[in-house]
This record gives sequence, C-alpha cells and structure tokens, in this order.
Amino acid sequence: MEQEERKLLAWHETLELHEMVAFQSVGLMKLKMSIKKITDPELKELYRKCIHDLEGNLKALLKFYTSAAGIQGREDEDVREDTGFYAGDLLGLSKALVRNLSVAITETATPSLRKTFTNQLLGAIHGHERIFNYMHKHGYYPAYDLGQLLGHDIETAQKALKMGF
Repeated sequence: MEQEERKLLAWHETLELHEMVAFQSVGLMKLKMSIKKITDPELKELYRKCIHDLEGNLKALLKFYTSAAGIQGREDEDVREDTGFYAGDLLGLSKALVRNLSVAITETATPSLRKTFTNQLLGAIHGHERIFNYMHKHGYYPAYDLGQLLGHDIETAQKALKMGF
C-alpha cells in the first residue's frame, strides 16, 4: 500500500502522537500560567516564543487525530480540570525522571554512583506507578481505552491553546 493511500495512523504512531500532544499541552499550560510571573523582559520574550512554538506544534499535531482510530470524548463531565492537569504534570515529571535516570546509569562508570542511580530509578518507577494508578482510578488517564485517551488529548490540547497569557 502506498503511503499516500493510508487512511489511519498505525497504532505505534498513534501512541507517539498521544505522548507528544499530552506532553506539549501540559508544557504549554505551565508556560501560560507562569509567564505573568516573569519580570525580565528578555526571558519573558523567550517564554512568548516558546508559547508560540508549542501552539504551532499542537495545531499541526491535532490535524493527525482525524487519522487515529476510535476517538471518544470524556464520559464524565464533572472531572476537575485543574486536578487532572496537576496529576498529568506529575506523571510527566515521573516519566522524565525514569528516562533520565536510565540514561544516567548507562553513562556511569563509578559503581557506587551507578548503584545510587539504580536505587533512585527503582524509586522513580514506583513513583510513576503510584501517580499512574491515581490518574487511572480517577479517570484522568484512560490508558486501556485508546479512543478515550485520544479524546482527552484533543480536549487538553484545545484547552491549552485557548488559555490566555
């Protein structure tokens, strides 16, 4: 099948799309909430540029959701958006910590430092599990329902794009 003939994204690229939209949406929200606190004009301009770049990224990525299978919206309209945002931010931090510690271990030659990083990695994995379980239990991360997961992505990205700053 020719690439141009494909109507749906492959599962693995749909999941990468989800990860990138979720990550950039939370990042955009954080930047928009923080820019008001920035007093240095040069740094404030860097924030504006980053906000502009992330908005462009999200708009471009959202177009691909029409090629993802089975998108669904939220079932529970009573979900507190701020709680979901903060939980998602914590999940993103825990994922980054797991990844960064994994890389640090591969770059470490000193056994005691490698052991320390390894112990911290195990703790970070358990921390990630705790926040994932919290989010799943409360409906913030429907990981076993791809359609709902993608629907949440679209809602979160649209909220991030609509936020003022």
